[in-house]
Amino acid sequence: MTISPRDAEWREELRQALTAKQRTSIPRAKMPELQAAYRVTCNHEVNQGLSVEMAVLEASRCLDCPDPQCVTGCPVSINIPGFIKNIERREFKDAAAVLKETSALPAVCGRVCPQERQCESKCIYNKMKKQPVAIGYLERFAADTENMRDHSHDEVEMPVMNGKKVAVAGSGPAGLSFAGAMARLGYDVTVYEALHEIGGVLKYGIPEFRLPNSVVDIEIQALERLGVKMVNDCIIGKTLGYDKLLEMGYDGLFVASGAGLPRFMGIKGESLVNIMSSNEYLTRINLMHAGMPGYATPVPCVDRVAVIGGGNTAMDSVRTARRMGASKVMLVYRRSEDEMPARLEEVKHAKEEGVEFMTLHNPVEYLGDENGRVRAMCVQRMELGEPDESGRRSPVPVEGAVEEIEVDLVIVSVGVSPNPLIPSSIDGLDVTRRGTIEVNGEMQSSIPLIFAGGDIVRGGATVILAMGDGKHAAASMHKMLSDK
Repeated sequence: MTISPRDAEWREELRQALTAKQRTSIPRAKMPELQAAYRVTCNHEVNQGLSVEMAVLEASRCLDCPDPQCVTGCPVSINIPGFIKNIERREFKDAAAVLKETSALPAVCGRVCPQERQCESKCIYNKMKKQPVAIGYLERFAADTENMRDHSHDEVEMPVMNGKKVAVAGSGPAGLSFAGAMARLGYDVTVYEALHEIGGVLKYGIPEFRLPNSVVDIEIQALERLGVKMVNDCIIGKTLGYDKLLEMGYDGLFVASGAGLPRFMGIKGESLVNIMSSNEYLTRINLMHAGMPGYATPVPCVDRVAVIGGGNTAMDSVRTARRMGASKVMLVYRRSEDEMPARLEEVKHAKEEGVEFMTLHNPVEYLGDENGRVRAMCVQRMELGEPDESGRRSPVPVEGAVEEIEVDLVIVSVGVSPNPLIPSSIDGLDVTRRGTIEVNGEMQSSIPLIFAGGDIVRGGATVILAMGDGKHAAASMHKMLSDK
């Protein structure tokens, strides 16, 4: 049962406090940001968060709809009006509790989820030709306010253990979401992470100027308080095989190992020195602290950088390159800006930070110097043709329009594939031709005790979709093990 029902007396009083006209006349809150000239000199978080008064005022814009469509746009079905109305009445602890009912990582989602394409796109304000309620800003506010509170005297209500134990391969958003859901159902949960820090793509893939590691750590600590055990430096499929997990008494395995295998374009000169994947570049800097005093992790610190791609990872890469000291950073994308899959906020921030957008261009060859290092790229000018399978207009080369541009570093961000280690190490586990694990509608694989979700199934998607998979898989595995 929800802790914030719409028919609660306080909700009705709140609805009567302001008319719909008064609520809809309030302008949407603007997120305070660090100035671009300063933020490219450091790794401080760009978005600074709403103040209490800003959050309360923004929450008062919500009309508390009787059939809230915003909830249908959320992959984990957060009770959005429920937490927002608690912010409006300044009950911030209750707002966070509503979020925690369905989301294991609200402070993360409030920062990196594409709300403009999900919950906020369903907001009734869009039909009024007004800006939607800033659901993402409010989610971050509620989660951060709760995380900053002193928890030393809190009584943690531990779930009643059911005697069953499950293992999780991967500590990214899908794995952590699954772990939290199963822990609340009374399972003994252990998360195994291949890298030296817990967090998966939240740590190695997303820069701290967008998602500080301290925020991720707080969310992980909340799961540990629920009893979830975290084991790092352990590779499922190598350090521990599936048969060994069964010997250890695990009743089920959730595979959430992500998609960390980078793709390249296969063009001439791509093997030159200083051409690398965005996965490698961001991991060296985000997780291994390349370029920071006291750390020996190597990374090219050069003047001219080109990033190939137009997604959020490409935006993370160009913005990181600016912070690593590059004076000329180019984003090379074969379609127009309108077709870019990156969030509008990320595009805006990148432009403010001095990134040059070379849209409708595509690299066709890289040129090296006498030492085998990349010195230039040949880019083909493109124009848009007919839409492809994704609905976006396909780029077509403009005949004879090729130019040579000097570069010192090229970061390729054109997609990722699942790591084949786990699928190849388990006999009888069906995979697709793309290397993703095949699952049914309940996130169950061809091996009944193995469920999977996130990028190992989707092949590259958003944090919130991965979390939705984890939550769905937990409900399905729980049903299976309970019936069994």
